[in-house]
Amino acid sequence: MPTSPTRIALITGANKGLGFETARQLGRQGVTVLVGARDAARGAAAASTLAGEGIAAHHIAIEVTDAASISAAAAEVERRFGRLDILVNNAGVLDYANDTGVETTSLATLRRVFETNFFGLVAVTQAFLPLLRRSDAGRIVNLSSILGSIGEHSDPNSPIYAMRFPAYDASKAAVNMYTAELAQTLKGTAIKVNAAHPGWVKTDMGGEQAPMQIIDGVKTSVALATLPADGPTGGYWHLGVHLRW
Repeated sequence: MPTSPTRIALITGANKGLGFETARQLGRQGVTVLVGARDAARGAAAASTLAGEGIAAHHIAIEVTDAASISAAAAEVERRFGRLDILVNNAGVLDYANDTGVETTSLATLRRVFETNFFGLVAVTQAFLPLLRRSDAGRIVNLSSILGSIGEHSDPNSPIYAMRFPAYDASKAAVNMYTAELAQTLKGTAIKVNAAHPGWVKTDMGGEQAPMQIIDGVKTSVALATLPADGPTGGYWHLGVHLRW
């Protein structure tokens, strides 16, 4: 079985935005990055760009809503690398046009958003857990959002109190719960599991009005992906600050 002396990281949705910059920042730390993308051409182009910067980068075809694609990706990583050290569940969607409010967001929209943001994340995590267990220091980072915080949504003084995207918000709240329970399940192993809120970032999802640049938006994920042995697990973080669930 092949092995690598360097850490191996898979980032889903890594052909652009936060996922791509996460791959870049991890790669600059000497991590071999697997650029997970459903579009083969875009994924290969992203990996090529990173390789041109001196980063050990490879494209891995993975569609997080397709069980066969996930299984094939896990088999490819096992065949080529023998293990996985870091999994960053970055792929996600926010359907602005249809996620319009608790009275108007349809079940179809809820199901579609949950399929990527929650069910896809769980499916990928379960498929790659056997490879993460082979790592001396496995790290799982689940991209969440402050919009998944029930505490923030319940506080009239919170800046997100009036922001309501029921499908997206609920899917990220579900990610938070899964993160907490998975961390408890893996307690006593070498694997740490945490949820990351990147901030409001200038991406396709965040828009140009967002105050944060992508390079800053990945800082939380990169930090959680490279935690030392005494680092936290089972938390919900933004730039080193634990958010309220």
